[in-house]
Amino acid sequence: MTTSQTTRTPQSTQSTQSTSKAQGTPTGQFALTPHLAELEAESIEILREVAGQFDRPALLFSGGKDSVVVLELAKRAFQPAGVPFELLHVDTGHNFPEVIAFRDEIAADPRISLHVAHVQDWIDRGELTERPDGTRNPLQTVPLVETIEERGYDAVLGGARRDEEKARAKERVFSVRDTFGGWNPRRQRPELWGLYNGRHQPGENIRVFPISNWTEADVWDYIAARGVKVPDIYYAHTREVFDRGGMWLTPGEWGGPRKGEQLQVKTVRYRTVGDMSCTGAVLSTARTTADVIEEIRLSTTTERGATRADDKLSESSMEDRKKEGYF
Repeated sequence: MTTSQTTRTPQSTQSTQSTSKAQGTPTGQFALTPHLAELEAESIEILREVAGQFDRPALLFSGGKDSVVVLELAKRAFQPAGVPFELLHVDTGHNFPEVIAFRDEIAADPRISLHVAHVQDWIDRGELTERPDGTRNPLQTVPLVETIEERGYDAVLGGARRDEEKARAKERVFSVRDTFGGWNPRRQRPELWGLYNGRHQPGENIRVFPISNWTEADVWDYIAARGVKVPDIYYAHTREVFDRGGMWLTPGEWGGPRKGEQLQVKTVRYRTVGDMSCTGAVLSTARTTADVIEEIRLSTTTERGATRADDKLSESSMEDRKKEGYF
């Protein structure tokens, strides 16, 4: 097994990466800063620990930037061999078409296996009921937990980070889940000296967060440095949106806009992507990776805090969902 080699350069190189004006994606690779090199090495070690400790791990992959970065890290962790994880996506049916197309483009690689669990299937069987507001994000938990059981995954990796939301900050890198997929913060294990304990009882599984110690800015710096391609929806573009509760939402079959909500054409981008019914855009002119990095450094809000309505349902909405089995 080969080890990824990195070259360390001064921190100032982060903001000078050249990018493609047409697509907004980087055109080449650049040396990692010491900070990014350390984060990459830590994440690669975690991914190799998962491969060594578990029999059937899976990688949650939505096509969003965080899961794309985890996949890039996995490729580097196991090169020249392939990624030893099946990709899993719990598709709400209300995802952004651009992101689904990007996901399918990645999955077209014959070396990658993708399994999609469609929330619509559970609705059609009467096992889940549509919410009045059209939001399907809360409906992902049952399909996720049941798919983990059906396919026998003993570990599921994801791109969650501690800076996203306060409940995420309580997570360990290896997060033990009970037989119902539930998370109990009191059962979290110490991870002193970077030691990860994947032991679990039959029926339990471990959720693993390889980029837990990264920030949104780190992710974008890494995208720039490694030349990682992400969906164009993350860069400024013109689209029809409407204002609901201070969030710019995209219209669609999920139910928007409502009476009195006027469609407007705005130049926007998305900091995070998920169910269209609860993921808002931000007004932006950041058309390149360098522009996005600069915008993030000036931002005073987290990506989920600014653009995810499902996280605003209550003070403990994310923690409650995690206790039920959500990632």
